[in-house]
Amino acid sequence: MLRILGKIQHIGIITEPVPKLDEPALSEVGVQLKAHIGERFNGSLAIREVDAGSCNGCELEIQMLGNPYYSIERFGVHFVASPRFADLLLVTGPVSRHMQAALLSTYAAMPEPRLVIAVGHCGADGGEFGTSYASCGAVANVIPVDAVIRGCPPTPLALMRGILEAIGQR
Repeated sequence: MLRILGKIQHIGIITEPVPKLDEPALSEVGVQLKAHIGERFNGSLAIREVDAGSCNGCELEIQMLGNPYYSIERFGVHFVASPRFADLLLVTGPVSRHMQAALLSTYAAMPEPRLVIAVGHCGADGGEFGTSYASCGAVANVIPVDAVIRGCPPTPLALMRGILEAIGQR
């Protein structure tokens, strides 16, 4: 153990420097998002995300919102595990038949007023899966949708813009 600690002390820190957060679009959207959340949701927006049958591309981009670069929590947005505490529902993917009941119960468990955003091309119109024996297609075919964020998958910045647009319409 002492040998390893001595080696660490001898070599020092060899990681890359942290990139600067100087993307003007991110800062601009973040400031607007924080202002809208402050006046409409008392400073905190709770989001519940549901994968209704997607390829997980959209989920990866949604998870990027929580990394140190985008850090959406600094703008007052946080993800919750229970729909009972959620203000907004993000739904990804075409709604598969076996997820239809789960999506309906999640939607019903959310308190009023609630917002629903369909994420990605699949959530918007069913994507290449469409409507079939195994898929209900678009999220709007199962529950009411307030906004759509298009993309395959949409970037984290596009997700932030879409959330801003959805809460701005409220």
